[in-house]
Amino acid sequence: MADRRRAVSKGHSPPPVDDGGLKVTQGAGKGKRVMGGKPQQGDVQMADAGQQQAALPPNAAPSGRIPIPRSQVRLPLEVATHLECRWRDDKYYPARIIERRKADEGGPDAYEYYVHYRKFNRRMDEWVELSNFNLDTVCPPEPPEPGEGGGGGRTRNQRRKVDDDHSEEEGEGHEDFDPQQLREHEEFTKVKNIERIELGRFEMETWYYSPFPPEYRECKKLYFCEYDLHFFKQRHQMLRHLRKVKLLHPPGTEIYRNGNISMFEVDGRKGKSFCQNLCYLAKLFLDHKTLYYDVDLFLFYVMCECDERGAHVVGYFSKEKASEEGFNLACILTLPAYQRRGYGKFLISFSYELSKIEGKVGTPERPLSDLGLVSYRSHWTRVLLNILKASEGSISIKDLSDMTMFKTDDIISTLQHLNMIQYCKGQHVICAAPHVIEDHLRKCGSLGLEVDPTKIVWCPFDARADYQIVRG
Repeated sequence: MADRRRAVSKGHSPPPVDDGGLKVTQGAGKGKRVMGGKPQQGDVQMADAGQQQAALPPNAAPSGRIPIPRSQVRLPLEVATHLECRWRDDKYYPARIIERRKADEGGPDAYEYYVHYRKFNRRMDEWVELSNFNLDTVCPPEPPEPGEGGGGGRTRNQRRKVDDDHSEEEGEGHEDFDPQQLREHEEFTKVKNIERIELGRFEMETWYYSPFPPEYRECKKLYFCEYDLHFFKQRHQMLRHLRKVKLLHPPGTEIYRNGNISMFEVDGRKGKSFCQNLCYLAKLFLDHKTLYYDVDLFLFYVMCECDERGAHVVGYFSKEKASEEGFNLACILTLPAYQRRGYGKFLISFSYELSKIEGKVGTPERPLSDLGLVSYRSHWTRVLLNILKASEGSISIKDLSDMTMFKTDDIISTLQHLNMIQYCKGQHVICAAPHVIEDHLRKCGSLGLEVDPTKIVWCPFDARADYQIVRG
């Protein structure tokens, strides 16, 4: 197809994990000078750590391990080996081997290695050949030593080092997860099972593992029908299925149309097959999404670009039909081929427009991904500061919540992040100088694609009526 496009990363450095602009709060008393007294145990440990760090040779890896001589490197390389790996920009980055497999070409001794680049998000993990490695930087995995108690045969220092490596490498965005559960999740999903997908006119590289049925998990590439999202191993199978498709848009109700942009509301109970396929697709680009099969309790709001060939899925968000916590959004995704067009900001704004129609304060379900947190922080900042800019009199947090349907906690955290709120005499006081507002508005980026509230045709979900229908 002549107009087929590839949505793949360009030749630049892999983006570091974004902390979403969150501040790092240092411990109380850091840098404080203490006169007299005996050194505390923590001071001794810090001094020992500093001496050890100073004693490291200049060729030590970022992990603190010392590379072995090139003559001692044995092939194939072992899992958990640390070394430098060449990325697509032809630069070398510290990496760790997570898995290995026999290569399809190159003889019986040829292997491919799945690597994770240290301090970068797992979406950058990939399969590479041996030629991508700098074998002068190989740090073999440390052999397990028998230790007391649990820990898989590791000593206390080794277990602590593994935990430090984990927290350092995986970056921020996982603060709401239990560390043990996070390690189990990453062990189970450590290797991407699908490397590429084809959806409509685009071919996209995947970011994360997705629990496709067993017969699909060894496929390097899957082909999706762009209308009902059924997936196939071979392109000719998808094209044969496409000729039979009659419904050229998501199987739901169109609740918004403005130009070539449409929003469809799909009930997870009524459009179960479509919603499950959407979840399979979304998991390829969302690290901690857990909804795959139980879609009955959710509504899916699917954003589409429309043309003479039909409505083409570009992103979506989902929400619970009846959320006790007041969540107005569960998962949100803009497909990589359609990112940087303002569609993510559109979806966030649309979720709050629905909250305004419902008359309920809303907030996204936690935890947010690193990209999700950045998008939400930018949206909250832009909306709140524009209100403060236009406001002439005093305005309270409750007033801002009533006007925007933002949860008060989100408003306070956003203003605290901007250093525009103080707690004085038992209440929060907003401090918003005009030049400060203008400065922050310039930094939070463009508005993106705007939602026209007058073109939303939608009624809130009636849980009682749906329950009666289910009971028959």
